[in-house]
Amino acid sequence: MSDLLRDAGFKELTRVSTARTRLRDVTTRHERTVRRSLVEADGCVLAEAVTSGQNVPHYDRAAMDGFAVRAEDTFGASSRAPNLLRVASDEVAPGDAVRVHTGSEIPPGADAVVMVEHAELVGDDLEVFDAVAEGENVAPEGEDVEEGQQLYEAGHRLRPSDLGLLKSTGVREVTVYELPRVAVIPTGEELVEENPEPGEVIETNGLTISRLVERWGGDASYHDIVTDDETSLREAVDNNLDSDIIVTTGGSSVGERDLIPEVIAEIGEVVVHGVALKPGHPVALGVVADTPIIMLPGYPVACIINAVQFLRPALKWAGGLPLDSFPTVEARLGRKIHSDVGDRTFVRVRLSEEDGERVATPTRASGSGVLSSVALADGWVEVPESSEGIASGDTVAVQNWEWLA
Repeated sequence: MSDLLRDAGFKELTRVSTARTRLRDVTTRHERTVRRSLVEADGCVLAEAVTSGQNVPHYDRAAMDGFAVRAEDTFGASSRAPNLLRVASDEVAPGDAVRVHTGSEIPPGADAVVMVEHAELVGDDLEVFDAVAEGENVAPEGEDVEEGQQLYEAGHRLRPSDLGLLKSTGVREVTVYELPRVAVIPTGEELVEENPEPGEVIETNGLTISRLVERWGGDASYHDIVTDDETSLREAVDNNLDSDIIVTTGGSSVGERDLIPEVIAEIGEVVVHGVALKPGHPVALGVVADTPIIMLPGYPVACIINAVQFLRPALKWAGGLPLDSFPTVEARLGRKIHSDVGDRTFVRVRLSEEDGERVATPTRASGSGVLSSVALADGWVEVPESSEGIASGDTVAVQNWEWLA
C-alpha cells in the first residue's frame, strides 16, 4: 500500500450495490453434497428432488371421534326420528356401527363416520341423529400425500415442517449440499483473549462473526488471533484457501498496521477497498485462488454492519441459499437522524411504546467502536445514499438484522 494512500485515506468510496456486485462476481457456489438424516438436514439445501416413499395416510382413517357406519344406514336420520344401529366390535355389517377415534383405521364394511355428538348410546344400540354421506369424516388412504409424489425440487431449503412431512412419507435421509465453509480470522497485534493490559483489547469480532456465519447457514471455523505481520497474514490466508469464504476482522483500513489488503493484492486481487457505508468505510473485498476474501473493519459496529451487507450474501451465494430480506417493523422516529449524502448509513435504534405508538429512538448515530450501541439495540434504520437524514416524527422501517433466519 502506498504511503500516499495511507496519508490521504480513502479518496473514492464504492457504492454498496456496486461492491456487492463485484463480490458476487468472485463468489462461486460450491457443489459438494452429503447424505444426512432428517435431524441433521434442517436448514440445508436439497441437492436432489425428493419423492414420497408411501401414501399418507397409509390406510383409510377416521377424521373425527364417532362411529364407523355404512352411510346408507343413516339416511333419513334426524333428531326427532333417529336411526337405530347395533354396536359391533370390529366389522361393520348392514345396520352395524363401530366406535372409532380420530386417526383410527376404518373397519371393514364402513364407508363413513358419524360424529360422536350426532349419536347416543342406548344400551347395546346406537341412536343416530344426523345422516352422513359416503366418505364423510373419513380421511382416505393417500389423501395427504401419494406414494411416488414429488415433494420438493433440488434447491429447496429444508424447514422443520418439511422434515416432518418427509418422515411421514417414509423418507429418512436426503442428499443436501454441504454448508458453506467460512474461515474467520481475527487480526491485530493489540488483540488478546482475556485479561487485557493498557493498549490491549479483548478479541470479540471473530466470536461475533463466526456465530453469525452459523446462524446464516454456514459452517464457521474460528481461528486464533493473527498479529499484524505480512508473513503471518499471508500464511493464515494460504492455510484456509480450501474454505468457500475467508473473512478477516481488523487491519482493513489504510493505516500503517492495516496490512491485509496489501497482502491480498500481492497473492490475489482486491476488487473493492473502501465502501460508501457508514459506519464502516474501510471494508475490502478480494479473491485469492478463487476463494473470496472479505476484509472487515476492526471496529465492532463497522465489522457487524459490513458482515451483514457482504458476508451474509456471499455465504448465501456460495451455499445456494435464498437471500431473504430481514423482517421490519414501522415506527415513528423519536429523534432526528443525520446522514451524509453519498453514504448508506445504518443507525441503531431502540423500540418503545408511547401512547400506543411504536417509537424508534437512535442509540447512537456514530461511534463504530461502541459495541453496546448494537448489542442493546432492537434493530437499525437504513438511510439511503441520496438522503441527508430523516426528520424526527417521520415513519421509519426498523430492520431486525439479528433475526434467526
